[in-house]
Amino acid sequence: AGAPAMPAAGARCPGLRRRLPVLRWLPRYSPAWLQLDLMAGLTVGLTVVPQALAYAEVAGLPLQYGLYSSFMGCFVYCFLGTAKDVTLGPTAIMSLLVSSYAFHEPVYAILLTFLSGCIQLAMGLLHLGFLLDFISCPVIKGFTSAASITISFNQVKNILGLQGIPRQFFLQVYEMLRRIGETRAGDAVLGLACLAVLAGLRAMKSRLPRAAHAEPLAARLSYLIVWTSATARNALVVLFAGLVAYSFQVMGSQPLTLTGSIPQGLPAFRLPQFSMAAPNGTIPFRSMVEDMGVGLAVVPLMGLLETVAIAKAFASQNDYRIDPNQELLALGFANVLGSFVSSYPITGSFGRTAVNAQSGVCTPAGGLVTGALVLLSLAYLTSLFYYIPKAALAAVIISAVVPMFDAGIFRTLWRVKRLDLVPLCVTFLLCFWEVQYGIVAGVLVSGILLLYSIARPPVKVSEGDVLLVQLGSSLHFPAMECLRDAVCSRALAASPPRSVVLDCCHISSIDYTVVVGLAELQQELRKHGLSLAFCSLQDPVLKVLLSADLEGFQHFPSREEAGEALGCPGCSPGTGVPGLLRS
Repeated sequence: AGAPAMPAAGARCPGLRRRLPVLRWLPRYSPAWLQLDLMAGLTVGLTVVPQALAYAEVAGLPLQYGLYSSFMGCFVYCFLGTAKDVTLGPTAIMSLLVSSYAFHEPVYAILLTFLSGCIQLAMGLLHLGFLLDFISCPVIKGFTSAASITISFNQVKNILGLQGIPRQFFLQVYEMLRRIGETRAGDAVLGLACLAVLAGLRAMKSRLPRAAHAEPLAARLSYLIVWTSATARNALVVLFAGLVAYSFQVMGSQPLTLTGSIPQGLPAFRLPQFSMAAPNGTIPFRSMVEDMGVGLAVVPLMGLLETVAIAKAFASQNDYRIDPNQELLALGFANVLGSFVSSYPITGSFGRTAVNAQSGVCTPAGGLVTGALVLLSLAYLTSLFYYIPKAALAAVIISAVVPMFDAGIFRTLWRVKRLDLVPLCVTFLLCFWEVQYGIVAGVLVSGILLLYSIARPPVKVSEGDVLLVQLGSSLHFPAMECLRDAVCSRALAASPPRSVVLDCCHISSIDYTVVVGLAELQQELRKHGLSLAFCSLQDPVLKVLLSADLEGFQHFPSREEAGEALGCPGCSPGTGVPGLLRS
């Protein structure tokens, strides 16, 4: 029973099915899919519980908030999501952003979740998903690579058992090197052992050959055991480390730094707080929003970026399409409702989505099982989390984020287009100072490079009896001055001065500023007794120029006809020739 392709909305109620994707697959749900969805949901659940505890540490929040953030997204996405593999929840990247914008305060984090969800809902309703297209791949790679290093170093202190280490990256590195002699041997040994086990299980899974149905039962059973152990490696490592810590506790000595008490029970369902009590008074809603600042733009966009990128990657592998605006709505609802249960901002998780897909999930219903497992953990297992060593959680985080560092992207961009190294390096370096500065600076640099390419398009000039000018790309108003200078300098500097044919085959649209610039160019050439003619105009451009009623406007179907016309001794700008279109 393979995974079903997500069919298009049917003839009945197409609008409802588009906005409520669960109606596409629920009427066709089969018992065979239930078995696979249950297995996938349980497998992802065993991954998300230890990761949630670890990511809350990255966000600078009490560990229970990681679990509070891990179930609402599973439930909402089941009804509103368009990709069967995607799982929503806390991630390393989003946790890092929350640590920057929520100031380690749960009230700020929950309010950030609510406001981010509202912004994502508004973007989805207004079909603003295209804004993601302005975040270039080098910016994303620079951010994720820097985040991988930042998050990893942030957890080294827990591997070493050091306390009181600042969270700013450069101060963090300095303090850890200065206090390396204070390392707790128990934490270091356990943390390094957990890292080694996680790396070994990851490598084992990547090299594990799939067992065929024709193989003996023992071989298939062995494959299942190894695959399950490697997939649920985070849960196994945390369980093993907890048993070790509990054994030391029973013996009366504790060389490990433990997680400590986590409040038991489900979070209350209530509105987020729109103000916060402080020692010197109350911080009002307006001040809290001002404190979050650019985070109210960065968090929603990065959340959408992660979710859509993951959904597109797995949709292409499974031959179905996703709707970015619908993903915005799903993510927005998940964050808004999540804020009612004390969640911090969530997004799509690549690692857990990969586990979901590899487990053979058939529909988004697998998320219901994952969410239920998280709720059971909150209700009954939080007392056991007391014994989880911080070094083990740090190992889980480091193991999850190290693959995000893409060293090959620098070499690839050097070969493909070296100019793209500029936004990559700007984003990468500034993210070590402050995450928001790195992202904003990278987007600005990418935008400047994009605008420069628009303002300075390649211009090919061929000299002959007339000057043939061809733009290598479309013509927008920032490029008009560049085109005018190029044409005038070449046409008037030639001996004798030559008339100009502008080949417009690559120009699909123009605006009023371009029309004014072309009129001024035409007038300047006419002062010197020269002509400007157009050829290969596309219909939209031709209509605009005809509507502008340019004096002496000339258009030819091809450059050959234009060249012959302007090259005729008796042809002046106002007389025209056979085959000439004039306003």
